[in-house]
Amino acid sequence: MIEEFLNQRVVVDLRSEYVCLGTLQRIDEHFLELRNADMHDLRDSDTTRENYVAESLATGIKRNRRRLLLVRAEIVAIARLEDVVEA
Repeated sequence: MIEEFLNQRVVVDLRSEYVCLGTLQRIDEHFLELRNADMHDLRDSDTTRENYVAESLATGIKRNRRRLLLVRAEIVAIARLEDVVEA
């Protein structure tokens, strides 16, 4: 199922106060690899996770990492960025 998201822009919600956006490049049993990624610490702004993601959908991913490995055990959810529904 997750393989359907390969080479697409995704939103990854983590257990912590981070949300990541980028292009899903690779998957293995321990990691997801994102390219041209934005790893955003929600404690750095007053916006909610949902508003930050909706803004990124509207204005584009604010890339701050060329390559990012995420530990799969820390992932709560993953979705295609294009599947984000604006409130």
